[in-house]
Amino acid sequence: MLLSMNRIKIATMKIPYHPPIDSVHFTKVLHALSEPNRVKIIRCLDESIENNCTAYSLELKMPKSTISHHIKVLREAGLIKARIEGKEHIYSLRREEIDQKFPGLLQTVTEIKEEDI
Repeated sequence: MLLSMNRIKIATMKIPYHPPIDSVHFTKVLHALSEPNRVKIIRCLDESIENNCTAYSLELKMPKSTISHHIKVLREAGLIKARIEGKEHIYSLRREEIDQKFPGLLQTVTEIKEEDI
């Protein structure tokens, strides 16, 4: 009798890095916000509370790869966070932490007129 054991492959997603709020620097945040599409992503996150990359790709009419790049810059700057839900990365603003460290910054970014971006 021949018994075979199938190898079970468990897919694990790497949890995205989020810098601790005390290591988030104003100049890095400003650099991340210096690109108009990243400001638009912040504004979308403010409106939707959280969403995945595909939703922003459709809303902003940009390729998913471009959105992914911008999200990475925003996440590494400390402005947004990601959580994994199944196969999706769901993004949201780090509003409370950013508001505490840089009061009024996110409010200013989200209230800016579209033509001024």
